[in-house]
Amino acid sequence: MPRRQLLAKTLLLLLVLLVLGSGLIVFGCAQTGAVPRGWSGVEVADGALFLGSMSGNVVAIDSTTQERLWPSDVSFEVKRESGGFGCARAPEVVAIYGTPEAGGELVYAAGYNGKVYAINAQTGALRWVYPREGELEPIIGGPAVGAGKVYIGSSDGRVYALDAATGDRVWVFATGDKIWSTPAVSGDTVYIGSFDKKLYALNAADGQKRWEFETEGAIVATPLIDGDTVYIGSFDRYLYALSVSDGRLKWKFQAGNWFWARPVAADGIIYAGSVDGKVYALRAESGDKVAEFEMGSPVSSSPVVVGDAVIVATEAGGVYSLDAETKQKKQLAELEEEVYAPLAASGGVVYIHSDKDVLHAVNARSGAILWSLPLKSE
Repeated sequence: MPRRQLLAKTLLLLLVLLVLGSGLIVFGCAQTGAVPRGWSGVEVADGALFLGSMSGNVVAIDSTTQERLWPSDVSFEVKRESGGFGCARAPEVVAIYGTPEAGGELVYAAGYNGKVYAINAQTGALRWVYPREGELEPIIGGPAVGAGKVYIGSSDGRVYALDAATGDRVWVFATGDKIWSTPAVSGDTVYIGSFDKKLYALNAADGQKRWEFETEGAIVATPLIDGDTVYIGSFDRYLYALSVSDGRLKWKFQAGNWFWARPVAADGIIYAGSVDGKVYALRAESGDKVAEFEMGSPVSSSPVVVGDAVIVATEAGGVYSLDAETKQKKQLAELEEEVYAPLAASGGVVYIHSDKDVLHAVNARSGAILWSLPLKSE
């Protein structure tokens, strides 16, 4: 097994053990001297880029000028309250793993400190925080916005629906284990996976369970809803295609290792990256394999569709354009930095947040790196 792939798998296993463990060891504990980390992707909205930096800030960047949109004296930091989670001395900031979500004039973000924040997209001023007192268990996934609500999963195994304008809690739904997954909202239904090995479909208005589907492994991936089908990957190494109406299994496909990344759909084909270092192109209706791309490194970053191409980044930092019909793989760029965060794209540009806390803008057609912006606060 390649050394990089072995190290990546070891890291993923360590992350699972940390969250499932007693809480005596956590990310960002002051006594270790470690800085906050995370794998936040980029939210693109109205020419602005919103993401969580690895120093614990939610930042807003003008996509044209690369200038910070919020003054440095009001740049948002996710604060950990006194006590922390098993830390003798709590750090001032905590990691942001989930990608922020924009909705109207607000941007929503969640931290490993178990709090959800609503931030004014123009000024960076805090509108509300949930919970107002205390905190939830650590939050790994990002928020999802729909029908006037913000949905978030917590390591306490619960899904929370909050009023998007006020942050008031609307409903709570309990699963059987921790949640790392980011919810997906489609119409009047919220879909979310849990470490209890189940995917849940919940009524977005009141949180009532519509159906559940059980796999053989924990689910941390974000579901993809495309037409009348929801696609979800599991730690049991299968990608599942389920009916959105009742959770009925349509097909499943087995890879060589976990599905961590959210798949994408393009021209009737599902592209699913796996930690086994491959991207699988499957017929959306049947699950039949159209192509299999050897990437040379695990894929835990969710790909994006740009025009007629699917853009994928590997953990080793390779950026590729894939075409299942021609079975062609074209390398666009080599970042020489590791990538775990989901990709984002707008206007033919792919945005990639690397483990060096650098945001890269890559031309999706030529592979030219248009700019690279370090996010570390001065």
